[in-house]
Amino acid sequence: MSIDKELLAILCCPETKQTVSLAEESLIQKLNAAVARGELKNVGKRPVSGELDGGLIRADRAILYPIRDHIPVMLIEEGIPLEQLH
Repeated sequence: MSIDKELLAILCCPETKQTVSLAEESLIQKLNAAVARGELKNVGKRPVSGELDGGLIRADRAILYPIRDHIPVMLIEEGIPLEQLH
């Protein structure tokens, strides 16, 4: 998964305004495995459905915003708390 560098430069977390960066493929694989098991919830406390194409991870590495169909979903309630993976 890749994202335009100019787009990435202007995107930020809609809640904290922290910068975001493209998540590593290994993290996306872990998240997709959790999605397949029905174990992953977003900030809105709803189960994440459907496989992620990629993700943008917040600078503090606490939240990942999913990329679906090559489009970053930068909505606060759609963010995925990464503490679920620990």
